[in-house]
Amino acid sequence: MARIAGIDIPKNKRGVISLTYIFGIGNSRASKILDIAGVDHSKQVSEWSDDEISKIRDAVGSFTIEGELRSETQLNIKRLMDIGCYRGIRHRSGLPLRGQRTKNNSRTRKGKRKTVANKKKVTK
Repeated sequence: MARIAGIDIPKNKRGVISLTYIFGIGNSRASKILDIAGVDHSKQVSEWSDDEISKIRDAVGSFTIEGELRSETQLNIKRLMDIGCYRGIRHRSGLPLRGQRTKNNSRTRKGKRKTVANKKKVTK
């Protein structure tokens, strides 16, 4: 297994696919990295030489990925909550923030339903 940016990428897959296992790298960025490093896109990770792996590591190092990207995302969300904008309020209350309706759906953000039983009225 090749280790790039602290992540063990699978060696039995093509390079473009295996680079997407790193947080912050998708298909287009993975192909761009392989172009920069000069590695064939159809080559499997197990076929990469040590020289190619070091070139890929250098190319990956120029992007914001993994822990740094996660912390940057969290700081952006915290900033939205601190300034009290609409998106920040929705983050704080755990509701969807991109205009989705919440009457019927959005169980992922709202959580599992808790059924509240009706209290029986006492008759006199």
